[in-house]
Amino acid sequence: MKRILITPIYLFLTMGWSIAQPIVTAEDFEFLKGLTQAVLDSSRIRPGQQLVSPFGANNTGGTLIRPGGRETYPSFWIRDYAMTLETGFVTKEEQKHMLLLTASTQCDQSWITEGGSLVPFGAIADHIRVDDLKPIYFPGTYDYDEQGVEAFGMTPPYCDQYYFIYMADYYLRTTKDRNILDKLINGMRLVDRLEIAFKIPPSRQDNHLIYTNDTFRGVDFGFRDAIRITGDLSYPSILKYRAAYQLAAIFDEVGDREKARGYRQIAQQLKEAIPRTFLNKDGMLRASTGKGGQADVWGTALAVYLGILEGENAKQAGQHLAQAYAAGKLAYKGSVRHIIHGEDFSEETAWEDAIVPKNQYQNGAYWGTATGWVAYAIANVDAAVASRLISDYIAGLRESDFRKGIGFSGPYECYFPPQYTRGPVYLTTVSVPYIVLESMRQKRKHTYLTQ
Repeated sequence: MKRILITPIYLFLTMGWSIAQPIVTAEDFEFLKGLTQAVLDSSRIRPGQQLVSPFGANNTGGTLIRPGGRETYPSFWIRDYAMTLETGFVTKEEQKHMLLLTASTQCDQSWITEGGSLVPFGAIADHIRVDDLKPIYFPGTYDYDEQGVEAFGMTPPYCDQYYFIYMADYYLRTTKDRNILDKLINGMRLVDRLEIAFKIPPSRQDNHLIYTNDTFRGVDFGFRDAIRITGDLSYPSILKYRAAYQLAAIFDEVGDREKARGYRQIAQQLKEAIPRTFLNKDGMLRASTGKGGQADVWGTALAVYLGILEGENAKQAGQHLAQAYAAGKLAYKGSVRHIIHGEDFSEETAWEDAIVPKNQYQNGAYWGTATGWVAYAIANVDAAVASRLISDYIAGLRESDFRKGIGFSGPYECYFPPQYTRGPVYLTTVSVPYIVLESMRQKRKHTYLTQ
């Protein structure tokens, strides 16, 4: 059976993509590429490399890629790394090491933390300490014994399981090393670990959507781990959709056609259920059906990018985002909020229930990570507006570029004018938009790049 890759290039073919003008200049694209490579290299933790005290040295036996350079996040984060893979800047050896390290720290026995949270069998770590290789399954701490408190979920986040599958699928696609699927890790084959991981987040039995409640709440996506969201959850369901197709391709590789068909069916059910369950009157996906049910910029844009929202649904979403950007309610220096200004839950908070103040961190600050997805969604209806967004984004990166020396710390994780900034030399701020723009360039170089 011919393998169908669920990638942006494949989606261009299925969506009938048509843009009449470029959204990034060749000069800006090359600048972004170079900055992404520089940030990624700064984010590498090489074997034996000493981190800032008290985090010790990298004793994992191979290179790790953390969420950023300098002293940013001194551990190995699964999701940040996985979201960077399609840059093409991670070597085969680096990929294999991080994939097997992640698999080796998958929970092999359910247990309850001192804070009362459950680590279920099959859970994937939120991040892994580099000195002693201990998995931390919950955000908010580096302490193995103190992890897992209500503020960061009663179960681990619902996204890392799917990024684990993403890591394996990308490694398989780019290296053709099929033998790795049969590799025994703590007595269990990698392919079996992938399938177990897929089944960890609680899911509806009729449509496979991820859901939760206050009692068993897990973080829906690590880029909003300071937000409490309950009910049916759109963002991890989007990740599950992609992971289902990736598992289908993996089981095609091992010759299990029945399982491959089953995962494709799950993906199709999710593709139908996500817009049916979460779309609002503006064409935006709500983050959930319960607490924290605001219109979600990141999830909506990603759903367009992955082809879950298509046709009129994609058009309406793109129009709403374009209008918000034109009105100054979406972006600052090309970075975007999780929620459009004017659609916040209240005057006091962007999200309904957050543990950080409004307009800081994930509760209303501006992030570059999602800019590429948003530009992609807007370009579907107005390439000129998408081009302005990308131009603003690149200008902001040039202004803060850490390579200019002392006093420069960009790309930032997030910021809010006039003075709030967080996370210097942050990787996904450049890697994720680069991946989007590169996928567009590869499909139609003459259309998307000004020569």
